[in-house]
Amino acid sequence: MAHTLRQATEADLDALVGYEIVIAQVSFGADAVVDPEVHRGKLSKGLTRDAEGMIVAVDEDDAVVGWMWLAVNTNFLTEDRYINFRSLAVDPGPDSEEVGEALLAYGLDFARRKEAGEIVGKVYMGNQGMRVLYRKFDFEPVHLTLRRKIEL
Repeated sequence: MAHTLRQATEADLDALVGYEIVIAQVSFGADAVVDPEVHRGKLSKGLTRDAEGMIVAVDEDDAVVGWMWLAVNTNFLTEDRYINFRSLAVDPGPDSEEVGEALLAYGLDFARRKEAGEIVGKVYMGNQGMRVLYRKFDFEPVHLTLRRKIEL
């Protein structure tokens, strides 16, 4: 099935909120923030600040089937420009791999157009699909975040 990539709009917010909630649940389990209004507020700000890097994949009916959020940042120490890969999610199904790859390829082109020297992204250890996708596009692990909960 053919998919088109385009910039996200306010009309896409309901779909994007749904993706962000799923990403939170996969990444944070019981600690996930699942309040749709929290995600809607974050995404609305993003549409103002990072609109150019908020991309949706749509089917022939313009229904959102995947999405990606890229933010252009500058390292405050080196002043080097880089891209922060904030989100990537796709609908499950037979085309999910194709949609994910199209979005990630677009992200690499976006980084080149923005003259960013690198793209950085975080992924939950248990998110095997995203880890495989990152690896397929030659992303390399650089940091390991460790966490210990404290009983209060």
